[in-house]
Amino acid sequence: MTAPTPAPARYMQGIAVPAESVNPQEFFQRTRRHIGLDRQFSYTGQAQEIVELRKSDILAGILIRFEGQIVTAKGAGTVASNARWPYDFLKQVRFTANGASNLINVSGAKLKARNVMKKSDLTDRGVTQTVGGVSRNQGTLALASESWGVGANTSAIADGTYGVSLEWFVPVAEDEVDLAGAIFLATSSSDLTLQLDLATVAELFTLTGNAAATVTGNFQVISTKYSIPIGSNGQIVVPDLSVFHSLIQSRVATGLANGENELRLIGQGAGKSLLRAFYQVWNGSPSAPLPLNTTNFGKQSWRYANNETPDEFIDGNHLRVDQERRYNADIGSLYGFACHDFAHENAFRDVVDMGTTSELRLVTTIQPGVTLVNPAVEYVTETVFLAGQNV
Repeated sequence: MTAPTPAPARYMQGIAVPAESVNPQEFFQRTRRHIGLDRQFSYTGQAQEIVELRKSDILAGILIRFEGQIVTAKGAGTVASNARWPYDFLKQVRFTANGASNLINVSGAKLKARNVMKKSDLTDRGVTQTVGGVSRNQGTLALASESWGVGANTSAIADGTYGVSLEWFVPVAEDEVDLAGAIFLATSSSDLTLQLDLATVAELFTLTGNAAATVTGNFQVISTKYSIPIGSNGQIVVPDLSVFHSLIQSRVATGLANGENELRLIGQGAGKSLLRAFYQVWNGSPSAPLPLNTTNFGKQSWRYANNETPDEFIDGNHLRVDQERRYNADIGSLYGFACHDFAHENAFRDVVDMGTTSELRLVTTIQPGVTLVNPAVEYVTETVFLAGQNV
């Protein structure tokens, strides 16, 4: 008797899956969401922590929570926070999976901004935090359940013990509904690494004299996964995991000047689709993001090829208002985030093919009245790209 011919394999994210197992409709009917603690560790000042996630199911996202305290003692000096506090306490989050290096490589503040951009029903309106010594109730990117302990970019912090509660969401999948970019983990050949680089006190606070500030507490790493069910044919059932989702942060600190600045986006290539590109201009000493307004910024746009400019905002405030209408949050007012978004309303229609729109550039115009001191642009490109091929 002739043995049955095995179903051809389909490679998704470098993992071989029987082709007959790829059935998104049946998967979403049968799967179950699992939210669970993967790792907890104490923070006592270490610069880095490598987190091993359990290899099971399909990974959609990772929530990172910190609960702790700041103890300040100014002595004969002073304690002041800078603009990196609190969310760039996570200096860099790096996530690598199934042979794709640095799928996620961004700072904590950029993760907070992206979360607001993706979830327009999430708003910081009415959540009060202190920025620059002033009480603010919008534009902070904060949740009501969070506590900064001390304000951001705030001077003359008094001696005390301040409770801190922060969280960041790492979007492994671009969307938790269709799971585009989620990671298949139900095999021993899966490989993933979550690396958390943590900022030092000197990177978050300015201390003079014999002043001191100490941050301690506990981190929790909580994963959101979806079970892999057995289908009606007796095989496992999975959705289409043929793409990876990526968030990559870059920094440009040379050649910036008053007037128009063109910044070529790194990582361009065929097979990649650009979902959004967002950025901040950091300036001054100590460095802080320039608020997105008419005083600081002229025209903001993006370009490709020789001089094709599809979207052009007449000044910083024009883009800021467009963002607030889109995201239900004023992300440009305090942290100065500017975003060209191609996926918020109609991803399939508006995303930018990075293979056909060559020489993609961000264009930011800095007003002539702005005094530039060590300026830098920090920008993030969010893309999806083909992770394998059918055979």
